[in-house]
Amino acid sequence: MSATLKVKVWRGKTSGSFVDYEVPRLESQTVLDVVTHIQRHLDPSLSYRFACRVGMCGSCAMTVNGVARWTCRTHVSKVADGDALEIAPLSNLPVIKDLATDMREFFDKWAKSHGQFKGTKTRHDEFEQVRPESRERMAANAGIECIGCGVCYASCDVVTWRPDFLGPAALNRAWTLANDVRDNAQRERLKAVAGDVGCHACHTQGSCSERCPKQIEPTAGIAGLKRLAGRAAVRGELE
Repeated sequence: MSATLKVKVWRGKTSGSFVDYEVPRLESQTVLDVVTHIQRHLDPSLSYRFACRVGMCGSCAMTVNGVARWTCRTHVSKVADGDALEIAPLSNLPVIKDLATDMREFFDKWAKSHGQFKGTKTRHDEFEQVRPESRERMAANAGIECIGCGVCYASCDVVTWRPDFLGPAALNRAWTLANDVRDNAQRERLKAVAGDVGCHACHTQGSCSERCPKQIEPTAGIAGLKRLAGRAAVRGELE
Protein backbone atom coordinates (compact mmCIF):
# COMPACT_ATOMS: atom_id res chain seq x y z
CA MET A 1 0.00 0.00 0.00
CA SER A 2 1.35 3.40 -1.02
CA ALA A 3 2.22 5.87 1.75
CA THR A 4 0.30 8.63 -0.03
CA LEU A 5 -3.03 9.05 -1.76
CA LYS A 6 -3.38 10.84 -5.07
CA VAL A 7 -6.59 12.78 -4.70
CA LYS A 8 -8.50 14.69 -7.36
CA VAL A 9 -10.93 17.20 -5.84
CA TRP A 10 -13.51 19.27 -7.68
CA ARG A 11 -12.86 22.99 -7.31
CA GLY A 12 -15.11 25.85 -8.33
CA LYS A 13 -18.74 25.75 -9.37
CA THR A 14 -20.42 23.85 -12.21
CA SER A 15 -17.78 25.13 -14.63
CA GLY A 16 -14.87 24.21 -12.34
CA SER A 17 -12.29 21.46 -12.69
CA PHE A 18 -10.41 18.82 -10.69
CA VAL A 19 -7.26 19.78 -8.77
CA ASP A 20 -4.64 17.22 -7.72
CA TYR A 21 -3.43 16.78 -4.14
CA GLU A 22 -1.22 14.29 -2.32
CA VAL A 23 -2.45 13.21 1.11
CA PRO A 24 -0.73 10.88 3.63
CA ARG A 25 -2.43 7.47 3.72
CA LEU A 26 -3.38 6.33 7.22
CA GLU A 27 -5.00 3.35 8.87
CA SER A 28 -8.79 3.55 9.32
CA GLN A 29 -8.87 6.71 7.22
CA THR A 30 -12.22 7.98 5.98
CA VAL A 31 -12.86 10.04 2.88
CA LEU A 32 -13.91 12.93 5.12
CA ASP A 33 -10.52 12.66 6.85
CA VAL A 34 -8.88 13.12 3.45
CA VAL A 35 -10.95 16.20 2.61
CA THR A 36 -10.33 17.67 6.06
CA HIS A 37 -6.56 17.14 5.68
CA ILE A 38 -6.58 19.03 2.38
CA GLN A 39 -8.55 21.93 3.85
CA ARG A 40 -6.49 22.18 7.04
CA HIS A 41 -3.00 21.53 5.69
CA LEU A 42 -2.91 22.08 1.93
CA ASP A 43 -5.62 24.50 0.79
CA PRO A 44 -7.74 26.37 3.36
CA SER A 45 -9.98 27.77 0.61
CA LEU A 46 -11.56 24.35 -0.03
CA SER A 47 -15.30 24.42 0.71
CA TYR A 48 -17.22 21.40 1.92
CA ARG A 49 -19.90 20.55 4.45
CA PHE A 50 -19.90 18.29 7.51
CA ALA A 51 -21.17 18.30 11.09
CA CYS A 52 -21.49 15.19 13.24
CA ARG A 53 -18.84 12.87 11.71
CA VAL A 54 -20.73 9.80 13.02
CA GLY A 55 -23.30 9.13 10.31
CA MET A 56 -26.24 11.00 11.84
CA CYS A 57 -26.54 14.38 10.12
CA GLY A 58 -26.04 13.43 6.45
CA SER A 59 -24.34 16.72 5.59
CA CYS A 60 -20.99 15.25 4.43
CA ALA A 61 -22.32 13.39 1.37
CA MET A 62 -20.16 13.72 -1.74
CA THR A 63 -19.42 11.81 -4.94
CA VAL A 64 -16.44 9.49 -4.40
CA ASN A 65 -14.96 7.75 -7.44
CA GLY A 66 -18.22 8.35 -9.27
CA VAL A 67 -20.55 7.08 -6.54
CA ALA A 68 -22.58 9.19 -4.10
CA ARG A 69 -21.63 8.32 -0.51
CA TRP A 70 -21.56 9.75 3.01
CA THR A 71 -17.87 10.45 3.53
CA CYS A 72 -17.61 10.33 7.32
CA ARG A 73 -18.37 6.58 7.37
CA THR A 74 -16.73 5.62 4.07
CA HIS A 75 -13.24 4.20 4.58
CA VAL A 76 -10.61 4.94 1.96
CA SER A 77 -9.50 1.32 1.95
CA LYS A 78 -12.90 0.25 0.63
CA VAL A 79 -13.31 2.79 -2.17
CA ALA A 80 -9.84 3.86 -3.36
CA ASP A 81 -8.77 2.75 -6.83
CA GLY A 82 -5.28 1.68 -5.78
CA ASP A 83 -3.95 4.90 -4.30
CA ALA A 84 -6.33 7.19 -6.22
CA LEU A 85 -9.45 9.03 -5.08
CA GLU A 86 -11.71 11.36 -7.04
CA ILE A 87 -13.99 13.52 -4.90
CA ALA A 88 -16.75 15.68 -6.36
CA PRO A 89 -19.99 17.33 -5.19
CA LEU A 90 -23.28 15.44 -5.30
CA SER A 91 -24.95 15.14 -8.70
CA ASN A 92 -28.40 16.57 -9.51
CA LEU A 93 -27.89 19.57 -7.21
CA PRO A 94 -26.51 23.07 -7.94
CA VAL A 95 -22.92 23.52 -6.81
CA ILE A 96 -22.34 26.43 -4.44
CA LYS A 97 -18.58 26.02 -4.41
CA ASP A 98 -16.21 23.04 -4.56
CA LEU A 99 -17.83 20.12 -2.69
CA ALA A 100 -20.75 22.07 -1.20
CA THR A 101 -24.10 21.83 -2.98
CA ASP A 102 -27.28 23.85 -2.64
CA MET A 103 -29.83 21.56 -0.93
CA ARG A 104 -32.81 23.91 -1.22
CA GLU A 105 -34.53 22.15 -4.11
CA PHE A 106 -34.01 18.80 -2.37
CA PHE A 107 -35.88 19.97 0.74
CA ASP A 108 -38.39 22.00 -1.28
CA LYS A 109 -39.50 18.71 -2.81
CA TRP A 110 -40.11 17.30 0.68
CA ALA A 111 -42.54 20.19 1.16
CA LYS A 112 -44.16 19.62 -2.26
CA SER A 113 -44.76 15.98 -1.34
CA HIS A 114 -46.49 17.10 1.90
CA GLY A 115 -43.69 15.63 3.99
CA GLN A 116 -44.92 17.33 7.19
CA PHE A 117 -46.89 15.41 9.79
CA LYS A 118 -50.39 16.78 10.37
CA GLY A 119 -52.27 15.37 13.32
CA THR A 120 -55.43 16.20 15.22
CA LYS A 121 -54.20 15.82 18.79
CA THR A 122 -53.00 18.67 20.98
CA ARG A 123 -50.74 18.59 24.00
CA HIS A 124 -53.86 18.48 26.14
CA ASP A 125 -55.02 15.16 24.66
CA GLU A 126 -53.98 11.65 25.55
CA PHE A 127 -51.21 10.10 23.47
CA GLU A 128 -52.35 8.37 20.29
CA GLN A 129 -51.98 4.61 20.55
CA VAL A 130 -50.25 2.85 17.63
CA ARG A 131 -49.92 -0.92 17.84
CA PRO A 132 -46.21 -1.88 17.44
CA GLU A 133 -47.11 -5.03 15.51
CA SER A 134 -49.40 -3.28 13.01
CA ARG A 135 -48.57 -3.42 9.30
CA GLU A 136 -48.67 0.36 9.07
CA ARG A 137 -46.26 0.81 11.98
CA MET A 138 -43.77 -1.61 10.42
CA ALA A 139 -44.03 0.05 7.00
CA ALA A 140 -43.50 3.50 8.51
CA ASN A 141 -40.55 2.34 10.61
CA ALA A 142 -38.83 0.90 7.54
CA GLY A 143 -38.35 4.38 6.07
CA ILE A 144 -38.30 6.66 9.10
CA GLU A 145 -34.50 6.72 9.59
CA CYS A 146 -33.79 8.96 6.58
CA ILE A 147 -31.18 11.59 7.48
CA GLY A 148 -31.66 13.80 4.42
CA CYS A 149 -28.15 13.25 3.09
CA GLY A 150 -29.21 13.45 -0.58
CA VAL A 151 -27.29 10.32 -1.63
CA CYS A 152 -30.42 8.71 -3.10
CA TYR A 153 -31.35 11.94 -4.89
CA ALA A 154 -27.87 12.28 -6.40
CA SER A 155 -27.97 8.63 -7.50
CA CYS A 156 -31.37 8.85 -9.20
CA ASP A 157 -31.26 8.86 -13.00
CA VAL A 158 -34.89 9.98 -13.17
CA VAL A 159 -33.96 13.19 -11.33
CA THR A 160 -31.19 13.67 -13.90
CA TRP A 161 -33.62 13.19 -16.79
CA ARG A 162 -36.52 15.03 -15.15
CA PRO A 163 -35.30 17.69 -12.72
CA ASP A 164 -38.87 18.31 -11.54
CA PHE A 165 -39.25 14.70 -10.31
CA LEU A 166 -39.88 14.76 -6.56
CA GLY A 167 -37.13 12.20 -5.98
CA PRO A 168 -36.73 9.16 -3.73
CA ALA A 169 -36.15 10.96 -0.42
CA ALA A 170 -39.30 13.10 -0.66
CA LEU A 171 -41.39 10.13 -1.79
CA ASN A 172 -39.94 7.93 0.97
CA ARG A 173 -40.99 10.58 3.50
CA ALA A 174 -44.48 10.65 1.98
CA TRP A 175 -44.64 6.86 2.29
CA THR A 176 -43.79 6.90 6.00
CA LEU A 177 -46.53 9.45 6.65
CA ALA A 178 -49.00 7.56 4.46
CA ASN A 179 -48.58 4.70 6.94
CA ASP A 180 -48.91 6.87 10.03
CA VAL A 181 -52.44 6.32 11.34
CA ARG A 182 -52.21 9.54 13.38
CA ASP A 183 -51.79 11.74 10.28
CA ASN A 184 -54.91 13.36 8.80
CA ALA A 185 -53.53 14.76 5.52
CA GLN A 186 -53.57 11.51 3.54
CA ARG A 187 -55.73 12.65 0.63
CA GLU A 188 -53.77 15.85 0.03
CA ARG A 189 -50.51 13.95 0.25
CA LEU A 190 -51.57 11.27 -2.22
CA LYS A 191 -52.74 13.94 -4.66
CA ALA A 192 -49.33 15.63 -4.37
CA VAL A 193 -47.30 12.47 -5.02
CA ALA A 194 -49.54 10.91 -7.68
CA GLY A 195 -48.92 13.54 -10.34
CA ASP A 196 -46.63 13.44 -13.35
CA VAL A 197 -43.54 14.26 -11.26
CA GLY A 198 -44.45 11.95 -8.38
CA CYS A 199 -44.32 8.22 -7.69
CA HIS A 200 -45.51 7.15 -11.17
CA ALA A 201 -42.46 8.79 -12.75
CA CYS A 202 -40.14 6.36 -10.93
CA HIS A 203 -38.59 3.75 -13.26
CA THR A 204 -37.86 1.34 -10.37
CA GLN A 205 -34.15 1.16 -11.15
CA GLY A 206 -33.30 0.75 -7.46
CA SER A 207 -30.16 2.89 -7.33
CA CYS A 208 -31.64 4.85 -4.42
CA SER A 209 -32.07 1.69 -2.34
CA GLU A 210 -28.66 0.37 -3.36
CA ARG A 211 -26.83 3.55 -2.34
CA CYS A 212 -28.73 4.56 0.80
CA PRO A 213 -26.23 4.58 3.69
CA LYS A 214 -29.03 3.86 6.18
CA GLN A 215 -30.22 0.77 4.28
CA ILE A 216 -33.61 2.33 3.60
CA GLU A 217 -35.41 1.11 0.46
CA PRO A 218 -37.10 4.11 -1.17
CA THR A 219 -37.88 1.95 -4.22
CA ALA A 220 -40.18 -0.21 -2.09
CA GLY A 221 -41.83 2.85 -0.54
CA ILE A 222 -42.45 4.40 -3.96
CA ALA A 223 -44.04 1.13 -5.11
CA GLY A 224 -46.29 1.34 -2.05
CA LEU A 225 -47.30 4.88 -2.98
CA LYS A 226 -48.16 3.71 -6.49
CA ARG A 227 -50.51 1.10 -5.02
CA LEU A 228 -52.15 3.60 -2.65
CA ALA A 229 -52.51 6.19 -5.40
CA GLY A 230 -53.98 3.64 -7.78
CA ARG A 231 -56.61 2.54 -5.28
CA ALA A 232 -57.44 6.14 -4.42
CA ALA A 233 -57.83 6.96 -8.12
CA VAL A 234 -60.25 4.05 -8.62
CA ARG A 235 -62.31 5.33 -5.70
CA GLY A 236 -62.29 8.84 -7.20
CA GLU A 237 -60.41 10.33 -4.24
CA LEU A 238 -57.76 12.13 -6.29
CA GLU A 239 -60.14 14.30 -8.32
